[in-house]
Amino acid sequence: MKSQSMHYSGRRSRRGRRKRSGRGPAPTPAKPVKLTFWQRVVAYFKTPVAPKPAQEKQTQTVAPKERLSRKPELVEVTSPKLYVGNLSFDATESDLFELFKGVGQVRNAEVVCHKYTQRSKGFAFVQMSTIDEARRAVAELHDKEFLGRKLVVSGAKTPDMERAA
Repeated sequence: MKSQSMHYSGRRSRRGRRKRSGRGPAPTPAKPVKLTFWQRVVAYFKTPVAPKPAQEKQTQTVAPKERLSRKPELVEVTSPKLYVGNLSFDATESDLFELFKGVGQVRNAEVVCHKYTQRSKGFAFVQMSTIDEARRAVAELHDKEFLGRKLVVSGAKTPDMERAA
């Protein structure tokens, strides 16, 4: 008995492989190349840059971009507790104690630190002995340069104020 593989001669039929010239409809135009996902992502973020004439480059002066800063929310002083913002990360509680001691009697100074790294978060709370001293501290120390940064000193928000807002 012969197996079926023996009957196979290894030749293929040429039917369908031949192109007939001059017959049938005209060939269709080539389809646009479909971009891959990553090519589309790159194309989305890529911004076309138009070349500028050489004369414009010479006459224009490039102004440095100004950094937009958000105005801090100044809270009215209704308690002896003060918020101190834009604090240098190197500032310690003793530094704050000494700074505010020049304005009045300080009860407590506490720099807020990250829970795990123990690095300063850049703000603190200072408690003065009276409300009048707290108001004087805001008047004297707000926008004052301290360790290379301008301080933001205002009244601390109390739980009553947070509920009303």
